[in-house]
Amino acid sequence: MARYKHYDYQQTKMIPLRFTDQAQPGTFEYTLNHVVENELGLGVFKSRYRNDDNGAPACYPAVLPEIVLFA
Repeated sequence: MARYKHYDYQQTKMIPLRFTDQAQPGTFEYTLNHVVENELGLGVFKSRYRNDDNGAPACYPAVLPEIVLFA
């Protein structure tokens, strides 16, 4: 199983805001997050990570598409 860098929408690092407090149901950000996390087939990206035993943790595959689509 691939190892990913830890990310948490409840985090308060860097910016004193939490994603779950800001992205309320019905907003574009909430919908974008839901679509990327639940509707897109990210399995093709997940299958390419081979850092189970060694190597640095990778960014979770859903993070970059969310950033690109939001921009």
